[in-house]
Parts: sequence; C-alpha cells; structure tokens
Amino acid sequence: MTRLWISIMLLLALGTACLAADNKVEPPADCKQCGMNRTAFGHSRMVVTYTDGSSSGTCSINCVAIDMKKQPGKEVQSFQVGDYNSKKLIDAKNAVWVIGGKKKGVMTPVAKWAFTDKKAAEAFVKEYGGKLATFDEVLAATEKELAAREQQKSHDHKGHGDHKM
Repeated sequence: MTRLWISIMLLLALGTACLAADNKVEPPADCKQCGMNRTAFGHSRMVVTYTDGSSSGTCSINCVAIDMKKQPGKEVQSFQVGDYNSKKLIDAKNAVWVIGGKKKGVMTPVAKWAFTDKKAAEAFVKEYGGKLATFDEVLAATEKELAAREQQKSHDHKGHGDHKM
C-alpha cells in the first residue's frame, strides 16, 4: 500500500513539474521595453522579428509599437502573439483580435487581445465586451494611443524648466 501511495505522489509531482514547464514562454523572460515578466503575461506577449534577423520579445502590442518606434527604418518580417486562451504563439496578422471590453489590458488603457479563431474571440466579446478587429486596426489604435500619450507628456512638462527663483 505504501508503494502505491509513493507511486501516486511521484506521478503527481511529475505532472505538476510538466505543467509548470509548459507555462514558461520563449526568451527573453522579461519584456525588452518595460521589464514585465513575459510568462506572467503569456496571454498578451509578442515577438516581433525584423528582416535583419533580430527580434524583440515584449509583454504586449503596446511594447511592440514602442520597440518599432525606437528602430525606425527597420523592416518587420513577422509578428507573433500569445493566443489569449492557450498562450501559444500564433501569427498576429492572422489572429482574430478584440479591442476594448471590461477586461483590463496590458500596458494600455484600451485592451487588445488576440485569438486563434473567430469563435473564441466572439465568446470573449460576449462575456467581456469589445469589438472584433484586424491586426492592422489594433496596431493603428496602439500607435494612436502612444502618440496621444507622448503629446500629453510633452504638454504636461512644457515650461517647467523656465521658472526663475
């Protein structure tokens, strides 16, 4: 009987270890732009690969847009994103995206999630709200948000260095 329990405990421990290993994501461990743990944000993480062979691992579409902005003129070869449900990397351009809804986004005031198929995206919209979108629409919305934040930062800091004592 003791051997049976030991065997069961060993199998449970091995199963748990395998599940924990499956939750890890590809390197880098942390987002290149903001430092967030990419495993914790496996459902929104992205990898952008450039035609020169370099790539950047980020936590979100927001950080991909920042990465691209910091590397003007670099041509993108591919975008991959974590499927919201499975966390597996999928082609971001072929994914079905959802913009908005009640679910809090990653690094953005307006959430953006990717799904492998339309049924999963529609189920998400039914539960949390938002609207279906293409990758191009999501990237454009992200770039617009970043530009608005930059403009706000510029406006907030305008004239702060001109005060005389």
